[in-house]
Amino acid sequence: MQKYSNYISCFTRHVSCITYHVLTLINIGPYQIHSLETGRFALDGGAMFGVVPKTLWSKTNPSDEKNRIDMAMRVLLIFFEDRKILVDVGAGHKFPPKLQAIYGLDHTRFTLKGSLAQHHVNAEEITDVVLTHCHFDHVGGATEFLDETLTLTFPAATHYVQRSHWDWALNPSEKDRASFLKENLEPLQKSGKLKILNGPCELFPGFHL
Repeated sequence: MQKYSNYISCFTRHVSCITYHVLTLINIGPYQIHSLETGRFALDGGAMFGVVPKTLWSKTNPSDEKNRIDMAMRVLLIFFEDRKILVDVGAGHKFPPKLQAIYGLDHTRFTLKGSLAQHHVNAEEITDVVLTHCHFDHVGGATEFLDETLTLTFPAATHYVQRSHWDWALNPSEKDRASFLKENLEPLQKSGKLKILNGPCELFPGFHL
């Protein structure tokens, strides 16, 4: 089963949020993997591409007047036996209008639940949520407001995260604290549905986090 994990790990890392051309279905061993869009947002192009000159990256990713580039928030939906697994969950819909404007959040074309519905899956059927990390654009969709109360979007799912990253998310530095929002983390922490992992492990046959 080890042969599957290398492929799944690689596919997970490279379902990137910048480019638009991505596989929508791939089969790896017993896993059927779909790439889903959950929405769009915008971040500073220079921050995203680092030392790559703007004259190069702007050819494929033109920036707006605020130097932001369009980003696609993609997640993985994985079917395995009787399990329906999500890898990351997008930003969700909890942002106040000011932050929606700052990050250019746009769910007019895509939402996580809408993309799930295209595969005839509803939120209550998700069995597992694997969180690669806890930045808002990867974990925000794990919780939602229901009658002004924050609740789990996927109430039946076990949520997995590595302890080293969870501890970092709860105690961020000045530099990265804007990426870790308490409204994304506290409901998970209190839910009883969060499984914190003490180092790399095999969640399912050949599927490692």
